[in-house]
Parts: sequence; structure tokens; C-alpha cells
Amino acid sequence: MTASAVPDETVLAVSARHRRALADLLGSLDQEALAHPSLCTEWDVRTVAGHVASVLTMNLGTLVVDMVTARGSADRAIDRAARRVAARPVPEIAAILRTHADSRFAIPGVGLRGPMTDVLVHTADIAVPLGLPHDPDPADVRIALDFVVAGRPRAFTTRGRLDGLRLVADDAGFAHGEGAQVRGRGIDVLVAACGRPAVLDRLDGDGVAVLRERLG
Repeated sequence: MTASAVPDETVLAVSARHRRALADLLGSLDQEALAHPSLCTEWDVRTVAGHVASVLTMNLGTLVVDMVTARGSADRAIDRAARRVAARPVPEIAAILRTHADSRFAIPGVGLRGPMTDVLVHTADIAVPLGLPHDPDPADVRIALDFVVAGRPRAFTTRGRLDGLRLVADDAGFAHGEGAQVRGRGIDVLVAACGRPAVLDRLDGDGVAVLRERLG
């Protein structure tokens, strides 16, 4: 079953489950961990959590205001929203993740699979540099993998990054593409496809070197 064939209610349930898990993870971290660099360039762990929470309280009105304030730059708007929420006390950030875990908001043109993929990848952005386990259900990861390779969503990967590569995640029953192979756990394949070189050493195949070069 491809991502597009998975019912929206299933996608929403996956998103909610991982948002609540992220809230639990956030509540377990001390100040040193919260200030630790994440896998997201220029964001520490706390700001990544702020980003995920900021999306849950967003609507079209706030999105338009943020875009205008950022002079039309989506990246600047996202960054400002993330930092604004990250400035709140950590229990408040965790409470947003729990209270709004069932949020149906998605940026127009992205769809519900976007926010679902977002929380999976951003949890890895926090867990990996802190040396913490991140073992989401491979069935959840499969939905995200199908989404990322279908049309190459700009927010998650860039044009040409995955060209000529065959992505294989045996635990998720996933294989896509033709060419040099990138093989491993589904979550690691997903995070690498979304531009995080930190997980490349967890993957196998002659495509890993190709992807490493593309990620710079």
C-alpha cells in the first residue's frame, strides 16, 4: 500500500502517537541535552521541539502573518515560529505536543503525510545526536518513505538527491528506485533521504557514498 492509499485517519493516528512520544522524550531531557546541537543546521534540540509544536498551533491565518513578517520567505517564517515556541518553558512545549497531537493542520499542497513525516524525522534530529534510541514502527516509517519519494517534496528532500539510487528498507517492506543501493532500517533510510548525513554510517550499499557526496 502506497502513502497515497493509506487512509487519512491512519496518518493522523500515526502523527498523534509520535507527537505524544516526542513530548515524553522532551520531558526527560535536562538543560544540557536541550541545548545540544540537533541534526537540523542552526537549531538546537529545544528549537527542533519548538518547531514541531509550532506547526500544531498553526492555521492559515497565522501562516499568512508569519510569511508576511518574513517577507515571503517560508524558511524564515518557519524558523521564527520555531524559536518563538522554543522560548517557552519546556513543560509548555510538551503540553502543546500532547494537547494538539490530533491536529489536522497541514501546509497547503503538502497534505497530512507531511506533518507525519516531519515528526518522525525531527524526533531523529533530537535522538540521534543525543545517542538515544529512536525505533518507530516500520509500518509508520513506510508511509513516510512512500511520501518522500513520491514527487520529492521540497520540504523534505531536494531535486536530484535521490536520482540513480535504490532505497531499500527491509524492516518496512520498502524498496524504491533503480541504481546504487542504499539499504538499512527504514527510519535511517528516511532520515538520510531527508538530508541528514549523520546516519549514513548506519546504512549499507554502494549508494551510500553517492548520497554522502550529495549531502556534502
